[in-house]
Amino acid sequence: MKKIGLLFVLITSFVFSQQNMNSNTNFDPGNFSVSLAVKDLQKSKEFYENLGFTTFGGNQEHGWLILKSDYAVIGLFQGMIQENILTFNPGWDNTAKNLEEFTDVREIQKSLIEKGIQLEKTADENTSGPEHIILKDPDGNVIMFDQHR
Repeated sequence: MKKIGLLFVLITSFVFSQQNMNSNTNFDPGNFSVSLAVKDLQKSKEFYENLGFTTFGGNQEHGWLILKSDYAVIGLFQGMIQENILTFNPGWDNTAKNLEEFTDVREIQKSLIEKGIQLEKTADENTSGPEHIILKDPDGNVIMFDQHR
């Protein structure tokens, strides 16, 4: 299982590095995780623990947990989201620690709009701090940039 997780991280890193070299992307999307809509949080937690993940954060009583392996982060959400989401957290590293420098989600929004990417949910540009934006890729997969500070 660790080999599969490592392979996923390597492929993802390669794809993003190639995109950054071949495009005019001017922002770092932040830490990546997959947010999963689950029906039974406890069963899902046990399943992913059997795949080598450990609970890293969250609040099971409130219907969500964050699980981590050496190379991947998964959010489990019961009754909070309707579909699985690819999630980026500007300002966080892969242990949810604050980065000194990061691209604010409002700057990410501006860059995406300038590139002609349609957003499903936009951030209020007149605010600062926590905020999120949502978009869909060409195949309808939901992507969220979720800034916590």
